[in-house]
This record gives sequence, C-alpha cells and structure tokens, in this order.
Amino acid sequence: MALTASPLSPAAQQTVEAVQSLPGPGQVTVIGQTASFLALQKSLKSHLPLVLGLIVLIALFMLVAMTRSLVLPLMAVVMNVFTIGAAFGVLVWAFQWGHLSHLLGFGTVGALQSTSLIIILAVVFGLSTDYGVFLLGRMKEEHDAGADPSEAIARGLEHTGGIVSTAASCLALAIGALVLSRLVFVKELGLGVAFAVILDATIVRGLLVPALMKLLGPASWWSPARLGRTRSPIGIPVLRKQPVVPGAVLTADLPVVK
Repeated sequence: MALTASPLSPAAQQTVEAVQSLPGPGQVTVIGQTASFLALQKSLKSHLPLVLGLIVLIALFMLVAMTRSLVLPLMAVVMNVFTIGAAFGVLVWAFQWGHLSHLLGFGTVGALQSTSLIIILAVVFGLSTDYGVFLLGRMKEEHDAGADPSEAIARGLEHTGGIVSTAASCLALAIGALVLSRLVFVKELGLGVAFAVILDATIVRGLLVPALMKLLGPASWWSPARLGRTRSPIGIPVLRKQPVVPGAVLTADLPVVK
C-alpha cells in the first residue's frame, strides 16, 4: 500500500499511525519518509528531556562552582534559553514560513529539520555559556577585589566586551557561510547558530545581563554561607585578594601536604 498524501502532511502522519496500530499476528512495519519522521520524533520525545536536564544541571554546577552564587548561574541559563528561543523563531520565519526561500534558494516544506534544531540547541547553549563565563568571571574578579556591584559590572563588561564581540564575529562569519550550501539542513545550521551568536554577544551579554545585574544589585551575588567560603565547592583553590605592598606576594589557599 502506498500513501497518496504528501509526505509529512497531517493526513500522511495519521495514516501511518493508523496502520502501525492495526492488530495483527505479527509486527506491522511501515517504511518511507513519513514513517521515518514519526520514528525520529518519538525517539526525540523520549530522550530529549533527559539530555536537556543533564546539560542544564552540568552548566549550573560549573557556574555555581565558578561564581559561588546561586543567582548568576540561574540567570545565565535563562539568558541561554532566551537566545535559543530567538534563534528558533528566526528559523521558523525564514525556513518554515519561507520568507528567505528566494534569497537563500530553497523550497519550503512548511517544517524544520528536527535534527538541525537539536544540534543548534546544543551548540548555542554551549557557546552562550562560554561567553557568559568570560563575562561573569571578570565581574567576579572585580567584585572579589572589593569593587561595588555596579563598578564590577562596568569593569567586567569593559574588559571582556571586545574579546567576546571579536570571537562572536569570527564565528558568525565562519558558520554563517553554511547558508550558501545546497542542503536545507546545513542552511538552517548556518543561519541559526550565526544569528544566535551575534544576538548573544550583543543584546544578551552587552545589554540584558548587565542591566539585570544592575537591577538586582548585591542580590545577584547572593549565595548560602557555605558557598561563600574562600574555597570553591569543588575544591579549586582561589587566590585571596590582598593589598599590594613591597615584597608581598599573593598566596593561594592550598591544602597542606604532610
């Protein structure tokens, strides 16, 4: 039996699901583009929550270990989700709705590649976290040195803004060239990641994160007393901030070896 409806259409998907649910003495196997799509969607729904949970938990753990704050890691994850959501929105507008079909030279099918979305999600989340580490790390250094929250934000943004902007521009140019590919899957990767990188390095890290930290003030560095110790929660020694005097050197809070 062959389907007469267009592949991936609602009618085709309903027909495949109806055939697969038919009772029979043996296993019913349906092949084709629609059947493969439904199998992929089922696999993603069953495995994606666990994968996303692990990614978020690992990112939170590492950011808490670095900043010794509970507020900043949560804010970083929320900003990552914002960047990913904006990138997905652009992909829907460009590819699913077909507004860039003539410019980029592709035929729209009214949907996005599921696998490309998963890859974009993982890549963008990692890059956004990486840029966040640059920014928050420098702000933390200034805060630990005695600067007030507003001054730490300004200095951190001043010292890392150029680095993050340059890195994002180079990456966006390199991966954005993938939109010239003949494969729609590759075009989606190029546009999605390039847009997300530029958005994260400008609007998110240059405007939203500093503005939110400014509004929160000292509360952005809040953490339980146990996380506020000199030693980080994963045992990484941290340099103590000491006044610079002639003949003095900075020492690390290192374990004593007997």
